[in-house]
Amino acid sequence: MSSSSIRSLCQIALFAAIIAVCSQIQIPMTVPFTMQTFAVFSALAILGGKNGTISILIYIALGAVGIPVFAGFSGGIGVLFGTTGGYIIGFLFTGLIYWLLTHFFGTKLPIMIAALALGLIVCYAFGTAWFMLVYTRKVEAIGLATALGWCVFPFILPDCVKLALAILIAKRLPKRLVQRDATA
Repeated sequence: MSSSSIRSLCQIALFAAIIAVCSQIQIPMTVPFTMQTFAVFSALAILGGKNGTISILIYIALGAVGIPVFAGFSGGIGVLFGTTGGYIIGFLFTGLIYWLLTHFFGTKLPIMIAALALGLIVCYAFGTAWFMLVYTRKVEAIGLATALGWCVFPFILPDCVKLALAILIAKRLPKRLVQRDATA
């Protein structure tokens, strides 16, 4: 195994751990939020689409087998099948969209922003649909406007700030520190 492969594997593992740690950092606001999406955006912007997506997949797999890496030190397949599990799975869609768009259109700043923003929108859409399905089965039927009001609208501004911060950090890191994957 080459030294660049080992370096990539270490960076992927490091970012899976960073996502886990950032999932525990809660910012108290009217509706509290974690730094989980910041870590997802950072993994993609710093490592590139392929390696960033692999780090997200590892994070999800660790949580699925019961390691308490999800918000509030939770873990297990039950979290993924719970009301907010769709947003966690949605991070994988964010990664795949980022990977696809940067692979075909490059990693210029406007492309990175658009790819992460589109990935976030798909994450919101998948997570909200999942939330509505699970909530309806467990509690009662819920309308789209209510679900968006609970699960999306309060997080749009913080997530935009986290996206901007992740890109700022990624663009300022010296190229020699990060082994980006070849396909973006």
